[in-house]
Amino acid sequence: MLNRSFLKTNIRILCLLAACWPSVLLKAQTGYEIKVSFKPYTKGYIYLAHYFGKSIYVKDSVQLDGHGEGLFKGADPLQGGIYMLVNPLKSQLVEMLIDKDQHFSIAADSSDLVHNTHFSGSPENQVFNAYQAYAADQFKKIKPLQEALKGVKTPADSTRLVSQIQQLNKATVDYREHLIGQYPQSFLTALFRLMQEPVVPAPPILPGGKKDSLFAYRYYKAHYWDGVSFSDERLLFTPMFEPKLNDYFTRLVSPEVDSVKEEVNNMILYSRTDKTMFKYFITKFTNDYANPKYMGQDAVFLDLFEKYYQTGQVDWLTDEQKKPIYDRAYSIMANQLGDPAADIQLLDTSNQKVSLYGLKATFTVVCFWDPDCGHCQKEVPVLDSLYDAKWKKEGVKVFAVLVDTVKTDVGKIVPVKANWQKYIREHHLEDWVNVYQTPQMKQEDLDAKRAGFRQLYDVYQTPTLYLLDEQKRIIGKKLSYDQIDELIQRKLKQSNTNNPVSR
Repeated sequence: MLNRSFLKTNIRILCLLAACWPSVLLKAQTGYEIKVSFKPYTKGYIYLAHYFGKSIYVKDSVQLDGHGEGLFKGADPLQGGIYMLVNPLKSQLVEMLIDKDQHFSIAADSSDLVHNTHFSGSPENQVFNAYQAYAADQFKKIKPLQEALKGVKTPADSTRLVSQIQQLNKATVDYREHLIGQYPQSFLTALFRLMQEPVVPAPPILPGGKKDSLFAYRYYKAHYWDGVSFSDERLLFTPMFEPKLNDYFTRLVSPEVDSVKEEVNNMILYSRTDKTMFKYFITKFTNDYANPKYMGQDAVFLDLFEKYYQTGQVDWLTDEQKKPIYDRAYSIMANQLGDPAADIQLLDTSNQKVSLYGLKATFTVVCFWDPDCGHCQKEVPVLDSLYDAKWKKEGVKVFAVLVDTVKTDVGKIVPVKANWQKYIREHHLEDWVNVYQTPQMKQEDLDAKRAGFRQLYDVYQTPTLYLLDEQKRIIGKKLSYDQIDELIQRKLKQSNTNNPVSR
């Protein structure tokens, strides 16, 4: 169903409209004019709002006159989508479709919105209203059956209830298909296509008599977007498109980077004929993958940056708005999974220069930390316990980088080095390779416009942990200590499996 308040309308209205809607001759219209009466209110403001993704935005408001009437009016047409009329108390709403026809009337009575909401001059909204009434009726029939299903005692009762629910659901689907057949070019049909779930046929039989176990997944994924246009910007102004998009990437797209890149770029490609959809996809995917849920998926963001931002195709942002996006891209360019890690040459506790690449180890854990950081004080000792108990004998070494050697406290510059050395002694971290950067070294990087370790390793919080293989390639980043341990054990197991003689 499309709306939250089920509007119950006599279904016979639909039959009358079916004959007249396609032949309605509309006068030349400009802008929008929506006349509203909302009983019993005779004062206060009513609101015209619309969806965009998960959010609701107020587009217009008007004060009711003494007859409880108001007129929403604008010189420019409204963006197509699902809009809502909201009462003065902001406690009730009536949903409507906005498309090409934007001159019509609504009469609503808050005492019974289901029965007493009527549209005039908008055949599509009248059909939409009738559909909502039908869907509400079906819902009322299904709900007690679902409740009864929770307490069934016999398989026969369960089968009977499930069958009745399926029949009611099928009737609703058939109802929608009937409307799609009558009005194939309508916005309502576009919404129904968006709501559709693929019906998976029986899987084919493979050679040898077995069924194809992956057929259902492949078919469902291939038909998930049937009838949905990625160049139809009206879909953005509905509450259904973004959840469907998120569901697709969560359930059907492999989190592997190349798979995500392919899906993202295909959607952007198909949206290019509509500027609003193009902007939406670019913006959404930028937000989703600049700091992704899965390690390594920031490569998707980097791909977007190189294809669309650096080529000047993102032309709707100011330089100020682009800056954090560019900064983020530059922060992850040098630390992609599978790439060689950037070398770090800093000073150890004896003020001797030490290179990350000079460290020979089966695996190297690179830890960026601060002895005054609360999270570091909890996690660094655990990291060292893992190192002593397991990692050391497995050929793992820890390359620990002090993030800041000086701090500002109440306007004063406070050295950190002495506290850092004290922490190392008290917690027995002498087996680690502990390094730091002097303020002079940091300034030299700035003067030479060289990227420092913070940018090279995207260090904006502590602790930040990386895992490198024997060739210093990045195999894990931004992980917790237990994730680092899990990854080390998995890699060792793979190595033992692939090279049983050498281990």
